[in-house]
Amino acid sequence: MKQPILLITGASRGIGAATAKLAAKQGYTVVVNYRRDTTSAEGVVNDIIASGGSAHCIQADISDTKQVAELFATIRRNWGPIAALVNSAGVLDLQTRFVDTKPERWQRLFQTNVFGTMQCCQEAFQDMAIRCGGQGGAIVNVSSLASVYGSPNEYVDYAATKGAIDSFSKGFALEVAGDGIRVNVVRPGLIYTDMHADGGEARRVDRIGPNLPLQRGGKPEEVAEAILWLLSDKSSYTTGGFIDVGGGR
Repeated sequence: MKQPILLITGASRGIGAATAKLAAKQGYTVVVNYRRDTTSAEGVVNDIIASGGSAHCIQADISDTKQVAELFATIRRNWGPIAALVNSAGVLDLQTRFVDTKPERWQRLFQTNVFGTMQCCQEAFQDMAIRCGGQGGAIVNVSSLASVYGSPNEYVDYAATKGAIDSFSKGFALEVAGDGIRVNVVRPGLIYTDMHADGGEARRVDRIGPNLPLQRGGKPEEVAEAILWLLSDKSSYTTGGFIDVGGGR
């Protein structure tokens, strides 16, 4: 029996990489998408194969519409249509007050975090939708609890991109439910990933984590468990839903 194909964007590190490894253990053929870190992406694939799983990696910057189209074309050409999609790719910029940011920064964040995710969902629809000859499928968009709390004085623009993902995911889920496609959202909170270093504070989780109800930061693997549940048949009656993985925040 052919294994279902799962595409995970931004899967060379953090939540995406943890999701890729768990998905392979659960029987998916995983396509690891990455933007530039070939070594890390190949490391994820090699770990999966060494554990008896099936995986491939493809470089594509999802902020570039042509690269997104080619990413999906390559998967279809080599392995067939995808059955599941996890939009994990995301970027942020250095911590600062919103009033000190410039439009170029906002545009860069929205191009990847919002428009890239939206295009991947549109491409996935062509593979999954019953009306297009597909067999249905599942999509999980990785948002953030920043969409709820706004990240004042740090990442207001990033939080805004995640708020857009929340709204888009809800509407898209309702549009495509009749085509056998379920769309859900996981909103991580403070998780130990390299992304905090991108924002200029590598130990941010150590600083804030003890103040949460669970008194610690989270692990990428804990987020991956929620994502895989939403991809699975165990959540077959769940669409347009949100799971917050934030330690009680």
